[in-house]
Amino acid sequence: MRLTQVMTCALLLSATAIAAQDRPPPATAAAPQAESLTGLWKAERRFGADIQGPLVIERTGGRYTADIAGYVLPVTVTGQALGFELPGRRGRFEGRLAGAGLIRGHWLQPSTPVNGGFGSPVLLRAAARDRWIGEVRPLQQSFTLYLLLRPRPDGSFDAVVRNPERDLGAQTGAQRLVRDGEVVRLMGRRGSGPEREIAAGRLDSESGSFTLALPNRGGTYDFRRDEDDNSPFYPRGRNPAAYVYRQPPERDDGWRTASLREEAIDQPAMERLVQSIAAAPMDSNDAPQIHALLVARHGRLVLEEYFHGYDRDRLHDLRSAAKSVTAVAIGAALQARAPLSLASPVYQVMNGGTAPAGLDPRARAMTLENLLTMSSGWFCDDTNEEAPGNEERMQDQEEEPDWLRYTLRVPMALNPGEQSIYCSSNPNMALGMLGAASGRSPLDWFDRAVAEPMQIGDYAWFLDRTGQPYGGGGVQLRPRDLIKFGQLMLNGGSWEGRRILDPGFARRATSALYHSRNVFYGYLWWVEDYPYKNRTVRSYSARGAGGQWVTVIPELALVVTVLAGNYSSNVQKTYTSHIVPRSILPAVREPGDDPRATVSDRSFTSPYGASTDGSRMRSPAQAPGDAR
Repeated sequence: MRLTQVMTCALLLSATAIAAQDRPPPATAAAPQAESLTGLWKAERRFGADIQGPLVIERTGGRYTADIAGYVLPVTVTGQALGFELPGRRGRFEGRLAGAGLIRGHWLQPSTPVNGGFGSPVLLRAAARDRWIGEVRPLQQSFTLYLLLRPRPDGSFDAVVRNPERDLGAQTGAQRLVRDGEVVRLMGRRGSGPEREIAAGRLDSESGSFTLALPNRGGTYDFRRDEDDNSPFYPRGRNPAAYVYRQPPERDDGWRTASLREEAIDQPAMERLVQSIAAAPMDSNDAPQIHALLVARHGRLVLEEYFHGYDRDRLHDLRSAAKSVTAVAIGAALQARAPLSLASPVYQVMNGGTAPAGLDPRARAMTLENLLTMSSGWFCDDTNEEAPGNEERMQDQEEEPDWLRYTLRVPMALNPGEQSIYCSSNPNMALGMLGAASGRSPLDWFDRAVAEPMQIGDYAWFLDRTGQPYGGGGVQLRPRDLIKFGQLMLNGGSWEGRRILDPGFARRATSALYHSRNVFYGYLWWVEDYPYKNRTVRSYSARGAGGQWVTVIPELALVVTVLAGNYSSNVQKTYTSHIVPRSILPAVREPGDDPRATVSDRSFTSPYGASTDGSRMRSPAQAPGDAR
């Protein structure tokens, strides 16, 4: 998914307008010394999730009621489905009686100033006859800004802006902070365009702090000095200690763990890799922001490292890597006998069983499999701003909040199956077909057919404006749960002995079915060859903007997950994409390798710079980038 250019422009214009209204005449007093603003500053605001905590559902006679956050509300029951909504659209619950004294469902939280709405799982257990209790834990949303200011000769300040949630610094081209008496202005430039004001605010000379107004991101942000040596602005603090490898702990999440040595991965090489991430300089808006690095081999987790304040229990935005999660959700629903097949016609399913009259014959021929391979034939290309089905255009427009209905009106450009073109509306429509064909929420299918058997207890699924789950990206998962999807595909569709996908579906999902932009595409999984020793090895991966990767090398029984925050920067193409082929693969041994050999003998390459022989690295081919 993408952050829209329109939203960015609105942010800039609104901030400029508000600052202009409040700006005082130039101060006559002497300006504060450069030292008063030099250094690292931080501002953070938290949004949403005001409705959370215990949820109690009770049945009295034939009536159900829900009790949450001081509200007692009637519950609508239709067959096995239950639901209720809080006044003022402050949240909604959708669930189903699941047997064994359980109600499984989702809490649908509304949008916030920094993001859309999300659906989060809720499990209620029987506490007594006709009484169920569970916990509503919606996604905690925040917007964090770091400013690293360094004086310039002209009296302004070089500004490095770090925003882990949306990468606002790279998105806006922020470059410097200008002080005009008590007024401060954040200035930036995109490409070769003119410098412009991004945000403005005031300096409080008494406290030494200052504010910046970002109205489209929730209002005013108060910046205070960040003097914490362990500040998340840095990967692991200002002065990271030398990294020493530790085997990941086993938890109650299905992962067995092992050491790097037990699974024949060179430990010194991996220590150098982690150390290079931990010590990476943070002196530009394009500095790589690696949040998590996990490695599994032969079905056992062998490396688990976090940076910039992230940890194993924190949900992370997958961006378009969530498309591959959508493919798994569809395949798992088919395996669970949802009334749908790969050959199901799109328009027939979405129109209640009969194709609309006068439908373009090409649209009539479109199937679910076409959606999974990005070969629908719609005039829909996320890299073409003129395409009516372009994701930005769809999400920016105000006339149709239902993105499924919007997409069904997109004109055809090609015959279905003729060409694979990157279009986020395809996986979203695939998820919509699952809901339309079954009469059940796709989130319910995902929860029962994927999350429950794979021991994924917490996640947040991005919603469109009507509250429908969006299949084109934006799901949030914990890192240890995300890497399970790579292991699932490596296992041919099973997890810890439980069949999730039909083996044929898993095989086709990760096969080179279509050629797309120098790589190949299966069912929403990318397929690419990497160099290894004196040959190439086949890989398949889930990929998302910002540096979200789940890469599988079947020949080596290897799964790697990288999560990062460079959502608006091309650095993801020159850093995160190098980690597997340039830094991890050389560390992986095979039977017959010299056990005394180390990666240093094989010219280890760090993803953060030149290789050991001084040559610069070339990035492998990329999936089309998106800013959301």
